[in-house]
Amino acid sequence: MPYVNIKLTREGGPDGTGPTSEEKAQLIKGVTDLLQNVLNKSPATTFVVIDEVSLDDWGISGQSVRKIRAAQG
Repeated sequence: MPYVNIKLTREGGPDGTGPTSEEKAQLIKGVTDLLQNVLNKSPATTFVVIDEVSLDDWGISGQSVRKIRAAQG
């Protein structure tokens, strides 16, 4: 029973707030298909969860992603 947790920053959608419902559906389907094709796992028992994380709650090298993005322009 595979469980896949995808964590993404809440950005990049058409309104800048995160992935669209269609993009999330594509991720869920793609990951499920990959597990079925590579590991022969049943889609009926494959769980995919997508968590969106605020730019202030994701840090790299001691800085929030929001600060890093702001410095990039």
